[in-house]
Amino acid sequence: MFFDGGCRPNPGTMEVAVVARGKSYLRDDLGYGSSFDAEWLALIEAATVAADMGEPCVLLGDAATVVNQAIGKGACRGAALDYLERFRALLPAGSHVRYIKRTQNLAGIALEGLRRR
Repeated sequence: MFFDGGCRPNPGTMEVAVVARGKSYLRDDLGYGSSFDAEWLALIEAATVAADMGEPCVLLGDAATVVNQAIGKGACRGAALDYLERFRALLPAGSHVRYIKRTQNLAGIALEGLRRR
């Protein structure tokens, strides 16, 4: 399952994309924030989709800081702590998060399609 978040401008209106089992989940109604906030919200949206599917999965994202914080390899402060708690509460047991290159992120491609509209 792929996830990506962004905003225009930065900070600006946030949007996220999740791609799971060939289906895209797009949201552009997330309010005002930074690209960091948008990446966390994308991971939370991916965890929500995973929870709805009811099975463990691998969440793949290209935001190294967010991925590292989610897996416990990076320090969390401020808003990141709140995001981390929300994420952990949603993630199905047995699931995990991995970093991938931006060029491999199908959610990034879906998000670009949303931006072109």
